[in-house]
Order: sequence, then structure tokens, then C-alpha cells
Amino acid sequence: MPMDEDAVAAIYRDHGAALRRFARGAVESDEQAEDIVQEAIIRVWRLAPEPTAGLRAYLYRTVRNLIVDQHRAQARRPRTVASIENSFDAAIVAERVDDLLDRVVMEEALMRLTREHRQALVAVHYRRLSVAEAAEELGVPVGTVKSRCFYGLKALRAALDELGVER
Repeated sequence: MPMDEDAVAAIYRDHGAALRRFARGAVESDEQAEDIVQEAIIRVWRLAPEPTAGLRAYLYRTVRNLIVDQHRAQARRPRTVASIENSFDAAIVAERVDDLLDRVVMEEALMRLTREHRQALVAVHYRRLSVAEAAEELGVPVGTVKSRCFYGLKALRAALDELGVER
């Protein structure tokens, strides 16, 4: 049973811009990205997924699938000289989209952490600073950095679970 139109409009308003940025990283034009996002929203409207299933993660998976479908469809069409030069292998495109999706989901999860936890995790796990270097940079004791990383990782796992990321 389709969702209420006001609910769909709210979903588009809340998630449309982020979905367009995600799609734009994998397609050639803003128009294609907008078409993909609109199709994803239409699917949400038609299928009305369970709200507990992680709507944002569902939307990103739907956009990803639509991008892969679009590239596969282009690969099946007769090729011209210009399209041969600009064609993408579907497996490479799917991998690129997966990498982009991973990055977007991780950024979203990190933004759900407290500033202190995020700073500690980024310093130690992404910038590869030692705990002592991170402590000096953040202006806190070494034990505080260790504690923030420990509790930050727990919070990050919870945020990823909320986003529907499977281990």
C-alpha cells in the first residue's frame, strides 16, 4: 500500500539533497542524478518499506541499485564510437558506487558522534596519529584519547547499526 503523499514529500525534503550528491558522484549529469533520486522516492512511495528498517540506508541502497541498473542498460545498447570511448564496465561502476556509498554512510555515522569522540577517532584511525600525538594535538591526556576512542567506536557501531549497515 503506497505511503501518504505528505510523508513522501517529507522524505524528499529531508533526504533529497544528500541522495542527489551521492548519485551525482556516479553519473554524468545533474539531470541524471535528479532522475535517479526521483525514481528512488517513487519506489519508496510505492513499496512503503518498514520504518524500522533504516529508511536512509534503504534510500541509499535504492539509489545505488538504480545507478547500477542504468549503467547496465547503457552497456546493453548498441555502441557508437563516442559511447565506446565513454563507456563504463558495470562491475567498475558498481565498485565505485559502493565506495562512494561507504564514504557517505561513514560520514553520516561520524556526524552522529559527539565532537570529542569524532575528533579522537579521526585523529587515531583516519589520520593514523599515535595516541600520544593525538593527545598533544587535541590538548588532552593520553588516557582521555584512549577513552574517547573506545567509547567513540561503540557509538560509531551503534550509529552504523541505525543506518542499516550490516557487519
